Amino acid sequence: MGFFDKLRGELVDIIEWLDPSPDTLVYRFPRYANEIKYGAKLVVRQAQVAVFVDQGRIADVFQPGMYTLITENLPILTTLRGWRYGFRSPFKAEVYFINTRRVTDRKWGTMNPIMLRDAEFGPIRLRAYGTYAMRASDPVKLMNEIVGTDGHFRAGDITDQMRNYIITHFSDMLGESKIPALELAANYEELSKRLAELVNKRAAEYGIEITTLLVENISLPPEVEQALDKRSSMGVIGDMNQFARYQSAEAIRDAASNPAGGLAGAGVGLGAGMSIARQMTDALQNPQQQQQQQAPGQQAQGQQAGNQQQAGAGAAVPPPLPPQGPQFHVAREGQSVGPLTLAQMAEELRANRLDRQTLVWSAGMASWTAAGEVAALAPLFANQPPPLPPQG
Repeated sequence: MGFFDKLRGELVDIIEWLDPSPDTLVYRFPRYANEIKYGAKLVVRQAQVAVFVDQGRIADVFQPGMYTLITENLPILTTLRGWRYGFRSPFKAEVYFINTRRVTDRKWGTMNPIMLRDAEFGPIRLRAYGTYAMRASDPVKLMNEIVGTDGHFRAGDITDQMRNYIITHFSDMLGESKIPALELAANYEELSKRLAELVNKRAAEYGIEITTLLVENISLPPEVEQALDKRSSMGVIGDMNQFARYQSAEAIRDAASNPAGGLAGAGVGLGAGMSIARQMTDALQNPQQQQQQQAPGQQAQGQQAGNQQQAGAGAAVPPPLPPQGPQFHVAREGQSVGPLTLAQMAEELRANRLDRQTLVWSAGMASWTAAGEVAALAPLFANQPPPLPPQG
């Protein structure tokens, strides 16, 4: 072996690409004047395809493997160049490496809400977002339709176009599906598969394949979500009457335990507590006992006679209190007026139809008592001066 043969063997031209970037789709191999030696080694690794371009036209495509670039391995390029009997001199061609592995973790999402008509809520606005993965499936189409002469083409260069396709098809698919907004979460998988099929039909025109597409979330506007939360809370509460009673009991407990309330808070708590206790007692009574209390005619007549006798004496027996807080009867011109709530009693005070000496009665009180001596009514007279002392 001569010296030049040995030197020629040590200076074998190697064309290869080690991809340092996770999102590069196309990379043009750098070569001064695009000259490639006859007999050069071409290394195409897994998940790569090498494309030779001669004067703007795709000449040859090499799948993964190692190749020695001679006339037999470059059939199309040899035909284009007209080398019928082989060649030994360097030749010019551009070499593009296409990355065919998946490019993952691509994001998509609606820039503006999608207007739809829902069967339950009527016109609504929805937002959605998700992820997808893509890869180069047809190197020739990718080179002809998108890359052109770009020497370093990244996945980000086509991300906006893919996102627009996804959102367009997603909006159309969601409108045609007629799925209620509250049932969309149960159909994410079906929506994702259908959306991937629609987008792939458009992406294939550019030599791109969407390998995975996921719908991660479809959401309503924050105001609608807050309204739904309130609606759900009402459903969890169940019986609103029972819940209102519970809230009233909690408020009374807080008022009674508040030192700033003093005797007024204690009186209100005592009166309301007595009323609630009366209601609970009535509710826990056996229905049979209630019928026995109402059925006997003699007992009813005797009770009616007793009531009339007490009315003649100026002390009327009021009917059972309704379930709202303490209520009072007011003695006025020999008759009982009421029952009146605390708010109504305050109105009577403002109208000068009630003062500290007015006789009142409420459930749990032994007899008619001056209003100024009832603890539950003390807040009503807090801002009024006491009676003037006698002169003399």
